[in-house]
Amino acid sequence: MKAFVTGGTGFIGSHLVDALLSDPRYEDIRCLIRNNRKWLKEKDISPVKGDLENLDALRDGIRGADVVFHIAGRVMAPTYRELEQANVDATENLLRIAQKEGNPKIVVLSSLAAAGPSNGRPKIEQDSLDPVSRYGRSKKQMEERITEIADEQSSITILRPPAVYGPREDQIYSFFKMVSNRICPIIGDGKYPKVSMIYVGDVVQAVIKAADQSATGINTYFISDGTPHTWDKIRDTTMKVFGKKALSVYVKPNWVKKIARSFEKTSSLFGIYPVFNEDKAKEMVLEWTCSTDKACQELQYNPQYSLGEGISRTIHWYQKHQWL
Repeated sequence: MKAFVTGGTGFIGSHLVDALLSDPRYEDIRCLIRNNRKWLKEKDISPVKGDLENLDALRDGIRGADVVFHIAGRVMAPTYRELEQANVDATENLLRIAQKEGNPKIVVLSSLAAAGPSNGRPKIEQDSLDPVSRYGRSKKQMEERITEIADEQSSITILRPPAVYGPREDQIYSFFKMVSNRICPIIGDGKYPKVSMIYVGDVVQAVIKAADQSATGINTYFISDGTPHTWDKIRDTTMKVFGKKALSVYVKPNWVKKIARSFEKTSSLFGIYPVFNEDKAKEMVLEWTCSTDKACQELQYNPQYSLGEGISRTIHWYQKHQWL
């Protein structure tokens, strides 16, 4: 089969490309690359030079492809319009070209953020979409745009993972770096809010299984490691892997937004939009859990990495590559 991957140079996308390269079913893997091949250097891919705004590049990548993996997206930006362009408009470009090129199978990576917080019960696919951040709203709008564009021949699978961690990840990484320095920030009391998480290897598993789903229409699934976690558990697991204790610093939810607001204002003086920003803080103080039942039943998705195994693999990679 021939595959076209957007976002292949990024964290999740590069792991997907590695898996496709080792899958004998895929003989040609095209990757949309703007300038830097990053994690794809010296790998046997077919580069397609351009970005999601370059319609000719999208056409070149999609033409003749059996599967399109749309992994690219923007997680943060100072304005909603920037997120809309990257996550909504770009997806529309991709889908419209795919329709003209024969409607290959399309797998789209969305986010639990599109569905909104879980509020005491894990989110299921039948729940309404109630995002609280700009990023979440852009992913919700992306899913709505897909529904508007899809035709009778479309076969589109949308996956909604929660927080994704693993080797090459550079945002949740900051948490591991702080614990390595013996300080562990915890929002709330350590028991609430609970969060679902997923190791990147399980995201890749779900994406590849989704590509095998041939039914027409739009099918949407939550994926995670299957177990909601408290921050006390995440802390204890992380300290065990490091083999060291860390001072727990419990931060009240109302202080998280204040700290983020201050941090964002300070960073703006240097022309930087920080990872820890006011929009992100809206999500951090809430509960984010989801059910994988539908994915397990219909995609035969089966999480392979427990929290302990995933964190262990992640930290050891950081250490090996001198990130820690």
